[in-house]
Formats: sequence, C-alpha cells, structure tokens
Amino acid sequence: MKKKLFSLVMLSVVVFTSAQQDFYALTGKNGPNIVFSDFRVLDVERGISGELIFGTESTPKVFSQIFNRTVTEEKTGFNHSQTAAMASLAYDELNGKLIYIPMFSSNVYVLDQKSRDITLIESNVINSKSCDIGSQITRMTTGYDGNVYAMSNSGSQFLKISGQGGKYTVTDLGSVKNDSSNGENSLLAMNKGFGGDMVADADNNFYIFSASGNVFKISPQFLNAKFIGKISGLPENYSLNGAAVNSKGNVVVASAKGEGLYELNLGDLQAKPLAGNLNTHIYDLASKYFLNDKLNAVSNGLADIYPTKVEEDFIHVRVDDQKITGNVAVEIYDFAGIKVLQKTLQSIGKNSIQKIELNNLKSGIYIVSLLDSDKKIILNKKIAVNR
Repeated sequence: MKKKLFSLVMLSVVVFTSAQQDFYALTGKNGPNIVFSDFRVLDVERGISGELIFGTESTPKVFSQIFNRTVTEEKTGFNHSQTAAMASLAYDELNGKLIYIPMFSSNVYVLDQKSRDITLIESNVINSKSCDIGSQITRMTTGYDGNVYAMSNSGSQFLKISGQGGKYTVTDLGSVKNDSSNGENSLLAMNKGFGGDMVADADNNFYIFSASGNVFKISPQFLNAKFIGKISGLPENYSLNGAAVNSKGNVVVASAKGEGLYELNLGDLQAKPLAGNLNTHIYDLASKYFLNDKLNAVSNGLADIYPTKVEEDFIHVRVDDQKITGNVAVEIYDFAGIKVLQKTLQSIGKNSIQKIELNNLKSGIYIVSLLDSDKKIILNKKIAVNR
C-alpha cells in the first residue's frame, strides 16, 4: 500500500510540474550582442528552467517546404536555423510547434518539439535588410484565431503566419501606423518603441512591449499602434525582451540581460518580481495563453469538453451536475462567430460522458458551447482542430 501511495504521490508531482512548465523561452549568451543559445521550457511560477528543446549544439534535420526535401543549410550567414541573431518566438498551439524567424533573414522555421525536426518556410514577403535595424523581426506571438503574428522593430511589417494541412504561408498585412496621440512615446522611436515582444488578447488585438517598457495596443483591422502606458516597478535600465501571458491572464516579462522575471497586470502596468533566481538571458517568451480569455474562467469543474487539441473527428462532453436536467445543446462556432454544428445530448445525468462527432470540420479554431434546456451557458471552451 505504501508503495502504491508513493507512486501516486510521485505521479501527481510529475503532472503538477508538467502543468507549470507552460512557457517557452528563446535564450542567449551574456554579452553586448545577440547570440542565440537555445529554446527551452520554463516554469515561470517557480522561476526554474525545464527541458532544453533545441540549441546551437543540436544537429537539426531541416526540411524545405518549397523544395519538398531535406536540405543542408549553409551556416556562414544569417539564413540558417541556428544563426546567432534571433529575437522572435511563438508557440503554434494548433499544430503543437514552435515558430521563429531569425533577424537579417526572410526564413521562417517551424520546430517540432518531440522529434526536433525543423521545417524551413522560405518567404518572399519578409523584408529584413542588413542595413536597416528597424526592418528586423523582433516580436512574435500566436493570435486568438490560431494564426501566428510577427512584427518588425519599427512596425514596417506586420506578418501573419498560417499553418494548415502541414503547410505554412506568410502574409504581409502592411505597416503599423503610429497613433497621433502617442506624442514622444512613438512606436517608431528607437529608444521608445523598438525591440521587446508582443502578446494577444481574446479579441485578437495585440500588445507591443518595447525594450524600454512602453506598451502599445494594436488592432489588426486598422494596424494603428496606440500608446497605453509605461511599465513601472522594473529595475532601472531593465531591457524588456520577452513577454507572454500566464494562466492567470497576467503578462510575464523577461530580459536579455538576465535580470529575472516580472509579472504585471495590463490594467495598472505595475511589475512585481516572480519567485526564483532564474537569471537566464531571455530574448523572447511564448505561451499558449491570452489576455481577457473569459473561456478559461467559465468552467466550474462540473462539465468539460475534451480533447482541446482535436486530431480525430470527435470530442467528448462530460456533464457531472445533478442540477442539470433535460437535454443539453452542444453548439460549435468558428472564429468568425458562425455556427457550424449543433447537436443535442440526451439523458443527461451525473457523470455523463458522451461522444460528439464533428462531421469532418476543417482545421482551425472553434468555440464549443454547452447550453441547458433554458439556453443558459454551462460551459464555453476553445478547441483546435488539426487534421
């Protein structure tokens, strides 16, 4: 019995640890210049580093999307997967991959965490010029719609990277305009708006965090950057180079200078140090969370929809609430808000689990809603269908 109890305790510790390691970091070496070191998992709550995924010592297998074959990269310049100049990273939840763009390069790389294989996406739309620091891609995040977005230092390019059916496309959405109300806190000013990182909210807006601690809000519809404030509570001369949202809906920021992690609420922009002594030099952060994501707060534990990453043609719905009587409606909406599927669960009772066929929904992000017989929402949950 003691042995079984010990095993259960150890299993719970492993599950807890795994759940906490939900951030990804692009790290570098100490020094005045950008020098890539590795991609790794972080436990930001406890301030500790986890698994190393890929680094300068790795021997990657690189598959070219355009040539449809494995290629050998020339490593004397900037156009390769282990180049020193890297400052942008995103987690593609839909495909379960890490995506990054080297500086001074038009290449996009997609890294499989499990196999460590890399897909090279050659792009003809990224305009990074060696003589123009403003044209370098330094911010990247996943949008709520499932696409990955990236932006250059000066906002000269706002890019969308879409993956479907194992193929990726890169689209230039245009240049970001500086809002007239920004005054001296311009997104285009090197000492005010350059560098840093970006995060997304549940309305598919984006927030740019500059290296100086200034924060700008961008709507992809208008590509207008509005200054919303400067972060307070960071050490003097803190260089903010990474930002990502945690499970609580707050923003975690990190520095390439290895000055520790800080957490802040977007409402007051007051930074507070996180636990631990993680002084890793972080050039970028990525996570699977979003600002203002109300879907994460709706569940009361008495209902669930799983899996959230769907690779088959079905999901399971669990209802464990004796107060829910009668039929339960299952409604599925695409990201544009169009209802694409509706079904009814029969004979709902305690700990009822039913299988819902998805009728070959195409790959993408969907919202699944459970409604009781009075049309009151029991649960909303986002799923990513990936075929």
